[in-house]
Amino acid sequence: QLHLVQSGGGLVQPGGSLRLSCAVSGFTSDYYAIGWFRQAPGKERERVACIGVSDDSTYSWYADSMKGRFSISSDNAKNTKNTVDLHMISLEPEDTAVYYCALSYYYHDCTRTYEYDDWGQGTQVTVSS
Repeated sequence: QLHLVQSGGGLVQPGGSLRLSCAVSGFTSDYYAIGWFRQAPGKERERVACIGVSDDSTYSWYADSMKGRFSISSDNAKNTKNTVDLHMISLEPEDTAVYYCALSYYYHDCTRTYEYDDWGQGTQVTVSS
């Protein structure tokens, strides 16, 4: 059974950093993509970063406002849980949102939001002094 379990998040002061993790288990494909999304109160969900993972390579994509501040990485341990981290630095109050990870089996373009069918439980990130 497929599971996406998120960890990390919490309260941080402006300029601070946080790491979110998404542990994915219960699937066997060697080609997939993991996206990180966020949704702030009263706003639409937006994609912040994503990563395409294969057995021998990865590629990543970032929203413009996250470039240089967010970093996505994958620890693709075969036949065990695969973990994708989102490391966030220089956080701003505008980054406050519930963050979600999601899985897509379409490896070739991780920006195809409609390909994401399975989602984590969400984790709150609050940037405030």
